Amino acid sequence: MPDVNEEQLVRAVARGDRAAFEELYRRTSPWLAVRLRRRCADEQIVAEVMQETYLAVWRAAGSFAGAAVDGTAVGWLWTIAARRLVDAFRRRAHQARPVPVAETAPAAEDEVLAGALSDDVGGALRDLAPELRQVLQAMVLDGLSVRETAVLLGLPEGTVKTRARRARIAMREALS
Repeated sequence: MPDVNEEQLVRAVARGDRAAFEELYRRTSPWLAVRLRRRCADEQIVAEVMQETYLAVWRAAGSFAGAAVDGTAVGWLWTIAARRLVDAFRRRAHQARPVPVAETAPAAEDEVLAGALSDDVGGALRDLAPELRQVLQAMVLDGLSVRETAVLLGLPEGTVKTRARRARIAMREALS
């Protein structure tokens, strides 16, 4: 299925196509696992979230709106996974067991981005407040919409828009 994109795969999954589901899993699970591990160091939680995410995809593929609402299949998948990760954190909080948070070592994509960009741009990115950098990363690097970013970060959409604007202004000022 190399000529089929992820949105078409989700549509086929909605019709009960197991081969499409397997292909969607093959294409997206490595990327999704890495993204989840960046946000949670507990492999058991990551495995649970992965399983819950793909089960939800199988069950809810018919509700995927896709390009009709300016969404992507990968963004939709990440939104499901982010919600499941938040649910897992909440379950663990209720059980009074601390959840190990991923170490704060810079992510590979942050290092590549900083290395690929000029010293000025890389420095400006590093100097951004963490909450602004998170929004910028989700929207620019990950290509998520405002709504998807809001779900991922657990913030209201208005806050995401404000932080994105503040990040752009800070970057513009740092580079001028």
